[in-house]
Amino acid sequence: MNDDVRNIVLGVVAAGISAALGWVARTYLWKRKLRRKQTFFGLPDNSESLLVVNRDPATAEPAVHRFDVFALLELSALVKDCGAHVQVVTQDTVHQGFGERTEFCVGGPGSNRRMTAHMAAMLPGVRVNIDPEPGPDRGAFQIGGERYRMEPGVTEYVLLARLTVGQRHETRPVFLFCGQRAITNQAATRYLARHHERLHRKHGDSSFVLLLKVVNSQAYGPDVVELVSDVTRAAQTPLPAQATAARTSHRAS
Repeated sequence: MNDDVRNIVLGVVAAGISAALGWVARTYLWKRKLRRKQTFFGLPDNSESLLVVNRDPATAEPAVHRFDVFALLELSALVKDCGAHVQVVTQDTVHQGFGERTEFCVGGPGSNRRMTAHMAAMLPGVRVNIDPEPGPDRGAFQIGGERYRMEPGVTEYVLLARLTVGQRHETRPVFLFCGQRAITNQAATRYLARHHERLHRKHGDSSFVLLLKVVNSQAYGPDVVELVSDVTRAAQTPLPAQATAARTSHRAS
């Protein structure tokens, strides 16, 4: 074997080794990223999850608002990416506790009685005005001593929460998407899909409650979302019995 042939063979072998090492490294990083995602969502391989669908309060017929349908599709894609399975159920047919399966619950208490139960049990510091009569406080959030009013299509709010109960390692989380309008529910699911890695780095496997603001949805849809604040402590602290109104109101400027 002359020098030229030997150099070619060595070059091919070196390229093959480099390609193999690169593939191993990429596979390792991909698997590590997947495991972190599965841990955050409580969705190991082939696990089961529950997607609780609300109803459209604007119609008397059992129906789901189109923006909530979009939210459900985004959540289904997240579950599929984790290698898990999803069961879709309506808000009035769920008769089970939480912690056994990861649950994604979409819609405010005015359209989702399952959300009402979760908020009463795990977010005693939050009140949502579900009065159907028009008025400045319609749909407003009260979180601790703060009130957040919406201006439809301009400034709207949504709560994004990851909640766990108990200290068991195998306890699955409950994700809540509680918005003032259907489009804000989709905005929260999209925010979660985009930022779950950052949220995992910051919060780990702990519970958190974030207040998000959807800006100018009449022009930008669910895409422009701002983090207002982490309201975990206020949301999980029971309101005083005499607290019937908030001390501070937030309006669109």
